Order: sequence, then C-alpha cells, then structure tokens
Amino acid sequence: MTAPSPTAERGHEKITLSRDLGLFTITMIGVGGMIGAGIFVLTGIAAGVAGPALVLAFLLNGFVTSLTAMAYAELGSAFPEAGGGYLWVKDALGGTQGFLAGWMSWFAHAVAGSLYALTFGRFATELIIMAGLPTYGLSVRHMTLGFMTLIIALFTYINYRGASETGAVGNIVTLTKVVILAVFIFFGFLAMTRSDAWVVRFTTGFMPNGFVSVLVAMGLTFIAFEGYEIIAQSGEEVIDPKRNVPRAIFISIAITVTIYVLVGIAAVGSITPPDGMAAYEYLGLKREVAIVEVARQTFPLGLGGVILLLSGLASTMSALNATTYSSSRVSFAMGRDHNLPEAFARIHPKRRTPHWAVIFSGLLMGLMGWSLPIEDVAASADIMFLMLFLQVNLAVMIMRHQRPDLERGFKIPWFPVIPVVAILANAFLAIHLFSFSAIAWYAGIAWVVIGLLAYYAHFSKIEAMEKPKEILLEEVLISRDYSVLVPVANDEQARILGQIGAILAWAHNGEVLALHVARVPPQLTLGEGRIFLKEGRAYLDEVIKQAKAREVPVHTIIRLGRNVAEAVRKTALENASDLIVLGWPGYTNTSGKLFGSVIDPIVDNPPTDVAVVRYRERRPVRAVLVPVAGGPNSRRAVKMAVDMAQAGDEGPAKVTLLHVHPPQAHNGYMIRAQQELNYIQEGIDYPLIETRFVAGTNIADAVIENSKGYDLIVVGATDEPLFKNLLVGTLPERIARRASVTVVMVKRRSGPLHAFVRQALLPPTKPKPLD
Repeated sequence: MTAPSPTAERGHEKITLSRDLGLFTITMIGVGGMIGAGIFVLTGIAAGVAGPALVLAFLLNGFVTSLTAMAYAELGSAFPEAGGGYLWVKDALGGTQGFLAGWMSWFAHAVAGSLYALTFGRFATELIIMAGLPTYGLSVRHMTLGFMTLIIALFTYINYRGASETGAVGNIVTLTKVVILAVFIFFGFLAMTRSDAWVVRFTTGFMPNGFVSVLVAMGLTFIAFEGYEIIAQSGEEVIDPKRNVPRAIFISIAITVTIYVLVGIAAVGSITPPDGMAAYEYLGLKREVAIVEVARQTFPLGLGGVILLLSGLASTMSALNATTYSSSRVSFAMGRDHNLPEAFARIHPKRRTPHWAVIFSGLLMGLMGWSLPIEDVAASADIMFLMLFLQVNLAVMIMRHQRPDLERGFKIPWFPVIPVVAILANAFLAIHLFSFSAIAWYAGIAWVVIGLLAYYAHFSKIEAMEKPKEILLEEVLISRDYSVLVPVANDEQARILGQIGAILAWAHNGEVLALHVARVPPQLTLGEGRIFLKEGRAYLDEVIKQAKAREVPVHTIIRLGRNVAEAVRKTALENASDLIVLGWPGYTNTSGKLFGSVIDPIVDNPPTDVAVVRYRERRPVRAVLVPVAGGPNSRRAVKMAVDMAQAGDEGPAKVTLLHVHPPQAHNGYMIRAQQELNYIQEGIDYPLIETRFVAGTNIADAVIENSKGYDLIVVGATDEPLFKNLLVGTLPERIARRASVTVVMVKRRSGPLHAFVRQALLPPTKPKPLD
C-alpha cells in the first residue's frame, strides 16, 4: 500500500503513518498484547491467593476491562490516529492532563515491555539449563538480562522496519502461542476426565480466602488484561478504522478472556498436588512456574514443561512486540505535539515509521530491565494504566457532550452509566494495589512528578509556541480586577452589549473585555483565518466607543476558532472574567437550540456568571423591574439591576422587586416570602429599592401585566437541581419573549461539582416547546 504523505504539522507539511493493518492483524496485535507473560507468571501466584476462585477473578477482570474497552472502541473509531488515549484526553481534558496521559502510557507500556523481555530471558535460561547446554560460568540473572537485551533489540529492529513487518511477525508469534495454549487446555481437560477430583475443587471451598482474595487476585492479574488499547493506538495505520478498530477490540478481549478462564480451569482442575495439599495451594507454591508444572503432569511423553516454556517464549515475544509498537506510537504522537523532543516525531523517509520513537522506547525498556526492581515498577505501570483508563472514560463522557455530532463507528450503550462504573472500578483497583505494593505507588508518583516538571519547565512553552496562533489581535490599555466579557458578532450587538457591559464594568470599577471570534471554516487552517481580521476590528471599535462614554477601559481581542462557544469559554477562563454578557435577538435559526449555537453551550455550563440580554428598542432607564422567586440567581439579578439603575440616563433609577404569590396565600407563606426578599437585599445599599407583592395564578402573565412603566427587566435563571440541566428556565424565557422592553436573564457560574456533572454526565439541554 502506498503510504500517504507525511500527521504532525510543520509549516504546511503533515506527517502521517501508512494504513496497511487489516482486521486480523490488529486483532492479533491486541491478543498478543494481552496474552503475554501474565498468564504464565501470574496464574500460579493468583491461584495461591484466590483458590479456585481464580477463574472468577479472570471473569471479573474481563468485565472491568470490557467497560473501559467500550470507551476505547468509541473514541478509537472516531479519532483513528496514533496516540490513542493520550490524544483523546488531551482534546477533552486539556494539555496538562493530555501530557500526563501520554507520559504515563509511554512509561507503562515500556515497563510492561521490560517485564515481558525479562520473562523471556528467564524462560530462555530455563530451557538452556534443562537442555544441559553450557552456561560459560554465567549466573541465571546475567543470562536472563543478556537474553532480555537481545530480544528487546530484535523487536526494536522489527518495529523500526515497519508496521507490515511488525504485524506479520506478530501474527505468527501470537498464533503459535494461542495454539500451544489450546493444546495445554485440551490435555488439561483430558486429565480432568480421568478423575472426579476437579468437581470437588470447584464446588467445595471455591473461595477459601473470601471475596477479598478475589479482589487481590484481580489486582495481581490485571496487567494480563492490558493490551487491547494498543489497537486504538494503531488507528492511524488501520484500514477502515471506524469499522475495524471497535471489532478488533471486542474480538481480542473475547478471545483472551476465554483462553484465561479455560487455562484457569485446566490448571486448578488437572494438577495433582502432593498428599495433604490443596491444588490451589500447590499452584501458589510453584508460583511463576505453576503452569509449566501443570503441563509437565498432563502432557504425554513428559514434554509439557518444554512445550509450555516454548509457549511462554512465544507469548512474551508477541506481548513485547505489541508493547514496543504501542509505546513508540504514543511517544511519536507526543513528539509531534511537542510534548517530547522533536526527534520522537520524525518519520523514516523509506520505512515510513517513527524510527527514533521506536529506538528511544527500546532503550527505555532496556534501561528499566537492567536498573530497576521490575516487579514493583510493573505494578506501578499497572497503576498508571488504571489512571489512564480512568482519564479515557472521563474523556469519552466529555466528548459526548462537547462533540455530539462526531462520527462514531461505535457508541457506548447505557450512557453514562457504563463509563461511570468503569471510572469507579479502575479507581478502586488502583487504590487497592497500594496494599500489594506501596513502592509501586511511590514510583508512579515520582514518574508523574518528573513528567510535570519537564512539562511546565519546557514542553508546555514549546507546545504553546508551535500551536497555530488563535489570537490575531490583543490590545490592553489598563488592566482591572473586575472584567466583563462582551462577545460581539455584528454592529447591533457591539452597540447594545457594549453599552450594557460598560455600565456593569463601571459599577465595579472594572474593564470591558471586547471579543470578536472569527469562525474559521473546516476547509481552512487556523493560520489562514487571518483573512477575517479586518471585519472584526469595526465591531470592537463600537464597543470602545460605548465604553469611552463611561470612561471604562477596554481590553480587545480578535480570536480564531472552529467553535465560537468554546472560543468564548476559553477567553473567559484565560482572562478570569467575572461576567459574560451575551446578546439574543429573541429568535434563533439553529434547529434544536433555545438561544442559538453560541449561547446555549455557554449558558448550559457557565464558566463564570452570565447575562443573556434580550434586547429591544433603546429607551432611557428610569425604572427597573426584578421578578424574584428566591435563590442565588435572584440575588445576582437584584445586584445587576442596582448596577444598571445607578447608571440611569436621568439619574439613579428606582428598582422594584416583584414577588408573585398564589391568590389564597396564607400568612406563613407571605412571611417566608418577605424573609426571602430581605435576604436577597442583604448587603445592597441602594435607597431606591421597593418591594411589591401581587397575586396571580400565572407568574409570567403577572410579571408582564405589572411591567408597564418599567424600562428594563432583570430576572434570575431558575435554580437547577444537581442532576438536571436548565438553560435559564421556562419562566425567564417566557418573560424575555413577551416583554416589550429589554430583558436581562442572569445565571451564576457552575460550581466544580455542577460543572463536572453537566460536562460529563448530562446531555446538552434541549429546548421544550412553550405552551
């Protein structure tokens, strides 16, 4: 297959990888990544912990794995690029979280590769000893490290050669391993038919050490279920990724879990322990060679031990191949995002592979294998995998909210229940691993700290310099603590919102941040969006004119963006704005939106306090009406009304707080209503405030009927329950649509918990038809 032209942008050049991996090849990469050293080394140890319930631990791990696999399937089919979880987390959660995802993923895969290479070296050494071949005075450890170095070098070279060669070799190795394990299962089950002992083992004392031991076994063996994510990381080289990535993920997990469960049953059911010892205890005693002992007992001609060692060699090679491939693709993606040195992003001119990323990943594997206690560091890699999976589940939830129109080859069912359960399960297993290896947690924390120091000291600055410049123009005269953000898209908005923004900034001795977002169509790069610079300048000049009348300083920005709402949100967060003033003409041309494609996403989850202005014909402000129902938004509405009234055209204007009560309201209700009005006015020193109580069966009708003689209405948004999204509520919307004067709808910023729930758990708010 002809490789496309180079996916990191350098100037106008793009660096991409060739697409030549089919469904069978990437499925084998996933199977090879999962069936590695874990099934051989950890089965005996886990059986000693959980007993025959080892099989249950395998099934539960398969369930937990499948939950996160759904997130990988959805995002992998939507973003078929090298880097996988690193890129998704970076896109959804931001640069620092994205860097951490890649940093942890690269380290975790490299350390897992070291574990597989060390296991290969140990098995190869065992074979030489069994065969009686000369060792030339070398110790077992030195021979193990020597074989480890050779196998890492071999698979570094194979991955350097290219994905086709990588896939072809990986297919052969993985198929060999699966066949040998199938033979192991066959002879194990055959041995079980010769005796009824296996029935007793699985029906009596199935969980000898309680359910907690099953959880421990899950933690011990979880690394054996990592590997499917490699499929998503290879998306840039997969043929038809929207279809093949999800299918390969689920097929590889189904194959792996089936093999693990059958191997567990065969191991516990077929082994013959010494007298007085339970089968699971004997497996635990044999530890990493337990499977070899089972094969020695069950295979004919006494060849089982040798065959299983050969299978172990094949398994560790296929897993090493997969982790070398994966770690290099993650580091390649980080390199082209300038989160690692530029060399990681270079593509070999002939092989079309990220050759330096492959080489550096191989060196990291070798370094870890030679210098560190691999068992504890492998456990810390396990922790980082779990943290990465947690981040990916958060990313898929946020992407559903932020990018609902994204084309997905697979969508998680029962959303968001499955990602939430996956997050809780991954966090639980990660925390539980502390009891297994505290050193693993310390090592993981140390690696994260090193990464963060490198990111903030160097890579974040390089990343920022290399990004396309979103801000075309920025002018700051005087910086003030209080900032009113006024996004404008036309002359009318600039005039009306500029005036209101200037009044509100003046009331707080603040500044106006005038923003125009130039929306760049998909067919243009952000850099080419500079052609829109001229059209935005006139709108900002109008805001400056309105602010100058109040002697309020103006900070102006023209920004490029694909999504105007996200650009406004970014600007508010980057400049710590205290209030956003948005303009609504009373209608929208966007189907399925209440206020429009820009206002709805911002008001749905406000990054700061928001005022939506339903503007009408300009009239002097002599009286302001504030319908109140209690709550934080009503209090904000009263404060804003006072700010507007103080700047009345003919001197300070009066402010009327209007409470609509049921016609037959009892005394207790009226007392509580008065107390609420008193609370709302606490700390507001304005002598021209009055309160009115009117009876009415329909609040909106009552407000409209009593709005005659007022020049402005300010109303607070309806307060939201935690797990329900409202834009501003039907009452403020009804008032805004029906009133003959300008209406300002006020909503407070989202708190951290509300922001998370709205961003990750709740779907975007959809308008309901008004009666």
